[in-house]
Amino acid sequence: MGEFMTAARHHPSEAPERRRPIGDPSAPIDGHEASVILERARELVDPVLRAAIESLPGSMRRIALYHFGWEHADGTPAAGHAGKAIRPALVLAAATALGGPEARTAAVRAAAAVELVHNFSLLHDDVMDRDTTRRHRPTAWTVFGDADAILAGDALQALALRTLAEDPHPASGTAAARLAGCVVELCAGQHTDVALEGQSPGEVTLDEVLGMAEAKTGALLGCACALGALYAGAPEGDVEALDAFGREAGLAFQLIDDVIGIWGDPARTGKPAGADLAARKKSLPVVAALASGTPAAARLADLYAAPRTQEDLDRTALAVEQAGGRDWAQVQAADRMARALGHLARAVPEPEAAGGLLALAEYVTRRSS
Repeated sequence: MGEFMTAARHHPSEAPERRRPIGDPSAPIDGHEASVILERARELVDPVLRAAIESLPGSMRRIALYHFGWEHADGTPAAGHAGKAIRPALVLAAATALGGPEARTAAVRAAAAVELVHNFSLLHDDVMDRDTTRRHRPTAWTVFGDADAILAGDALQALALRTLAEDPHPASGTAAARLAGCVVELCAGQHTDVALEGQSPGEVTLDEVLGMAEAKTGALLGCACALGALYAGAPEGDVEALDAFGREAGLAFQLIDDVIGIWGDPARTGKPAGADLAARKKSLPVVAALASGTPAAARLADLYAAPRTQEDLDRTALAVEQAGGRDWAQVQAADRMARALGHLARAVPEPEAAGGLLALAEYVTRRSS
């Protein structure tokens, strides 16, 4: 347990010395490093994703290929970025931790199904949130319209369940049921998110926003880990422990994502600076700052009711930081990761066997985009 907890004590903005910084090609590579694991997951899962998407009718196929970055809006090939592949990487890492390389190979279709569900949710969220940029390019709804983007998202969800339904692996039925239940939870979380946006800042509590984050982000990361365990033939207790690990890691992920949404570099995030503040989102750092009872919290409440000029966005970000929202989110992310590693140790007591999951857990609390 001690080795697991060592990883949890790193500050979210710090990278342990034994690993090279993400994106630094000159430093030596640890065999379990997250960047390597994510790249390998992308290599394994992308062919399954492409085959599934190619099976769609032409209109839906075009939108999906654009969303994944594989085609331009006019249908010509593109070399865009299809995302970080965190969720499919978790499926494969969990399968490996509990069943070895053979289980990882068997779980590729399950990993693709999780990634399809994730992208279904992104297409729908972008429409509802009116986000105009994702992965450094215009969002699908801004190019093809609301209706077509929503329908493409629906098609990806159907592809996810069909991918599992057609999988001959004995765990596929249980995995499909679990993934379907997760989609319901995702929808409930998005419903709460939209409802909170209609409330004044003072009416929103941290418990509400944490619950929403668990449903919107933690649920799918937990499901990803659970599916990997199912494909490894793990007992129910281990499946549930890995689901709990993923949920807590998902909350850490969301906390850092909310920090990046306010203070992230647009060149790395692919979104405008302060996009979450411009949208007046009740993100976790903002709600924590508003609940701090500080003079900065009062200024923040006033700014959230003010016009949304760039100067106001800069002042708002400063108020969130001065009210403690940024520090709170980073400390909470570390705490959630410590809880996650406790759950992981129940199912995979040997840190060496859990190396892939540990590397991904570390990644979600030290990323910058």
